[in-house]
Amino acid sequence: MQRHHQPHILWIFLSVLILSTLLLVSCDGAGTKQGETTTQSQPKVNVFGSAANHPHSLLALDQHVLLLATHYGLFRSADNGQSWKMVAGGPGQAMEGLMTYSMVKSPLDDKRVYVLAQFVDKAISKGTPGLYSSSDGGQTWQFGIAAAKLEQSNIFLAQAGNTSADEVYIYLNALGKNGLQVSQDKGQHFQSPGELPFGSLSSLITIPGQKHTLLAASSDGLARSEDDGQHWSLIKGTGGVYELTASGPNGPIYASGDDGVYASQDGGKTFQRVYSDSAINSLSTSLSEPQTLYGKTGTAIYRSQDGGKKWEKLPALQGNYFNVVANPFQAGQVYISLSYPVAVYRFDQSSQHWTSLTPKA
Repeated sequence: MQRHHQPHILWIFLSVLILSTLLLVSCDGAGTKQGETTTQSQPKVNVFGSAANHPHSLLALDQHVLLLATHYGLFRSADNGQSWKMVAGGPGQAMEGLMTYSMVKSPLDDKRVYVLAQFVDKAISKGTPGLYSSSDGGQTWQFGIAAAKLEQSNIFLAQAGNTSADEVYIYLNALGKNGLQVSQDKGQHFQSPGELPFGSLSSLITIPGQKHTLLAASSDGLARSEDDGQHWSLIKGTGGVYELTASGPNGPIYASGDDGVYASQDGGKTFQRVYSDSAINSLSTSLSEPQTLYGKTGTAIYRSQDGGKKWEKLPALQGNYFNVVANPFQAGQVYISLSYPVAVYRFDQSSQHWTSLTPKA
């Protein structure tokens, strides 16, 4: 792949693209993309609804359970994508009429999942925007806190903590460096842990196996906290970073940003650039083989088997690539979601083929 030198402003735009869980930023004040209908009034094209639907977040919880948060509903599969059921966002369900995004699972409990919900159309949405949680792997959802109760109601992202399964962080982007909030009771109450070292935040992760330790990314670089976000130390050697992903306890941590792909082998204390030929985003790695890494560009899907140093292109799919998620327990498998319409596929290294996980309507 050839490197294309672009102005810095393009990387700000790319930061939106790689934050697969944050399509909220491309929506208007009502939560609907400009020029888009507010309901799925068009005919269904598959189990995920009409061609107007698009994904926001994709999670692989275990060998069989997949969760997909979309603009029109949250879907769950208990059989590795052979069938799907809408579990939130539909009539009579939690988050009724809301879009769901920034869905994350707890590193301490695979069944604990958090998700953010926002208006699709204030005139017809019956659910309450805010943070929701599930303690049964996404089968049922409980309300945490209403976005309107926070100082700024636009919640940009959520991230599960690593001190307990009840710990969850959110970021209110309108508050800048004061926008980080933390809850110790599944999102019922929030407080500020301290000031961020940046005026904005593009990604936040907790370090697996290291309680109280966080990594924050922004267009200004990286920072690390060892006290739940009360104090931060800047990390040298990177430009703007827009995405972070961790492989597991004592495993490598990967970052993508202005100058390529970075890797840390010491719990996020230092990062080294391992690839600079092009921008690879939507990074995802497997717990079973931390050196196996997946990602995408705007036109192709890639896999690295040496920790991000070299990349090979996977067979192409027709559609708009969005979330890339490695199977946590089988490094040779990766899932991808497509948008307009929503579709999900699984790639198997053994067969070198993609399998559709999108049942018809």
